[in-house]
Amino acid sequence: MSALPAHVAAQGAGVYSVDAHYLRPGLAASHVIVEDGAAAFVDTGTNYSVPFLLSAIEALGLEPEQVEYVLLTHIHLDHAGGAGLLMRSLPNARCVVHPRGSRHMADPSKLMAGTRAVYGEKRTERLYGEILPIDESRLMVPDDGTEITLGSRRLELFYTEGHARHHYCVHDPESRGVFTGDSFGVSYRALDTAAGPFVFPSTTPVHFDPEPAHAAIEAILSRGPEHVYLTHYSRVDDLERLANDLHECIDGFVSIAEAHRAADNRLERIRSGVFEFLAERIEAHGFEADRETIGTHIDADVELNAQGLDVWLSSR
Repeated sequence: MSALPAHVAAQGAGVYSVDAHYLRPGLAASHVIVEDGAAAFVDTGTNYSVPFLLSAIEALGLEPEQVEYVLLTHIHLDHAGGAGLLMRSLPNARCVVHPRGSRHMADPSKLMAGTRAVYGEKRTERLYGEILPIDESRLMVPDDGTEITLGSRRLELFYTEGHARHHYCVHDPESRGVFTGDSFGVSYRALDTAAGPFVFPSTTPVHFDPEPAHAAIEAILSRGPEHVYLTHYSRVDDLERLANDLHECIDGFVSIAEAHRAADNRLERIRSGVFEFLAERIEAHGFEADRETIGTHIDADVELNAQGLDVWLSSR
C-alpha cells in the first residue's frame, strides 16, 4: 500500500478515517474497518463524499467488491445521505440501518421532503444532492446487540437513543473502540488544546431527549473502550473525562432551555445561551481566540442544538 492521500488517516488496528468533505475539512468523517481482506464503512457523509470514500478504498489496496457492509449509525443526511449512491459502487455490500430508519433508506422521499422543508430546494441540492434509494434486499436491520463478523473480526451493534431514535453504535473489540455516530457528542480537532480534546453534545432536532442521551454515554463506556470514533470528528481518547464533560453539557443545555421556556423569543434566547455556555467552556479549556473565531467552529452546531432544545421543550 502506497502513502495514503491527505483525506485518509490510519487510526490503528485496521481502522481508517476518511474526511467526508462535508461543509469544511475536519467536520465529518466516515470510517473504514479492514480485516482479512474485507472492509466496512461506518457512516458515509453525503453524495458529494462518495468519491472520497471510493478513493480511500483504492488507496488501501482494496476493490469495491471487498466491502461487505455500510454501517449507518443513524440516517441524518451528514451521516447517511451518500449511502444510496455509495451502494451502487459496492456490489457485495449490505447496508445496515436501524429499524426506525430502514424504510427511509428504501424510500427516501419523506426524508428528502423534510429536508427541503427545512433548508429549501437550492440549499438541499447544494448540501446533499438527490438521495438515492437502496433496494430492500440489500438492507440489513439489526436487533439491539446484533453481532456481525468482518473476516475474523466481531462487531456488536447496540442501540443508543437521545440524539436520534434511529441510532446505534458499533463496538469493535479489536480496536478497543466504539464508533459512536453522534451519541458521544462532537469534538473538532481544531479545538484541541494542551488539555486534550474538547467535546460537547449534539442536541439537534427532532429526537433529542436528555435521559436517553445520558444513558447512551454510559452504554458506550460499559463496553470498556479505550477510544471512540466520532463522525464529528474521528478518534478521541481520555473517555472518562469526555463523558463527564458530555453529562455536564447535557444538563447545562437543558437548564438553558428550561430557563427560557416561556420567553417570547425563546429560540433566540436558547441559541444565545448555548453559545455563551460553550464559549466559556472552550476558553476554560485553554483555547485562545476571540468569540468571533470561536463562532466559526461552533455556530452551525449552536444553531441546530438550539433548534433541538426548542423542539424538545415543545414536546414536553
